[in-house]
Amino acid sequence: MEVLVRYMVLLYNCDWSPEGSAEYAAKRDAVLDYVAMLRERGVFRGADPLQGAHAATTVRVRDGERLVTDGPFAESHEWLAGYFLLECRDLDEALELAAACPMASDAGVEVRPVRAVPGWYDPADRLREVLAE
Repeated sequence: MEVLVRYMVLLYNCDWSPEGSAEYAAKRDAVLDYVAMLRERGVFRGADPLQGAHAATTVRVRDGERLVTDGPFAESHEWLAGYFLLECRDLDEALELAAACPMASDAGVEVRPVRAVPGWYDPADRLREVLAE
């Protein structure tokens, strides 16, 4: 049995054209085609676009006190725009698929392996959830 590795494909600084514009529709269709390809290859595990950095709130706890700041980390020049969760054979396959992402031409695309934590995530649990639905 082949062991697969989960990878987060993180999209940074990905600005979209206004909804309703031809550019928005073209990008949306390209993303939908990309997701269809990922599903066909059997690697797609999830994805979500995120609202812009203006909608972010950062929480820190210092000396037991909660500090809440509007926006992303103040030191950050990049903002996380969305992600894809893929389950691939290896890093080479994850990089190939990240390069095929429509946003790779205008945004930063980071590929990072998901760290396995025993007892935290069991793919068999998710399979049981899906079969129960």
